[in-house]
Amino acid sequence: MDTPGRRCKFIVLTGGPGAGKTATLEVVRKKFLERIAIVPEAASVIFGSGFWRREEVCMQKAAQRAIYHLQREMEAALEEKGNTVAALCDRGTIDGLAYWPDVEESFWRELQTTRKAELERYTTVIHLRTPSIGRGYNHDNPIRIENAREAAQIDARILKAWDGHPNRIIIDSTDNFLEKIAKALDAIKNQIVQIVG
Repeated sequence: MDTPGRRCKFIVLTGGPGAGKTATLEVVRKKFLERIAIVPEAASVIFGSGFWRREEVCMQKAAQRAIYHLQREMEAALEEKGNTVAALCDRGTIDGLAYWPDVEESFWRELQTTRKAELERYTTVIHLRTPSIGRGYNHDNPIRIENAREAAQIDARILKAWDGHPNRIIIDSTDNFLEKIAKALDAIKNQIVQIVG
């Protein structure tokens, strides 16, 4: 929804690989697009366009710096536009911490920011937990390279990275994937209503 003169509020939809973010966002695009802008996943944009996915620490850091800066630029574009009230981000800037190949302090130092500043950027964080292999983890997304064990480890690191956010909603994996998506959509809808009215 566009309303002149109101600051854009950012809601983050996050979680480990295979958590259901893509499916949730598809429904949001169909049901809520007139009420909320959607910020695409910076990592998918970066890696989908051919940025290197290499094991060397310097290459991993370069990728995460690129993802962080693209995320900030997309968010800044909505803020500068000046008439977007609410935006749903497919991940937030803090997600990069879960993929950072060094100590946490170096993440903030190299990106010239702080945990506090990044947490304050987002009104709400909705975390979809990654399912185990028995609950439907799959490799349908071509950008996804992790197996179920690696995905669970990343999910745990993302959960830890967002520690301290005052408005975090965690949606656990369920045997019924549609039930999980419905819970995520309810959480998103409730946040939109609080922001937009």
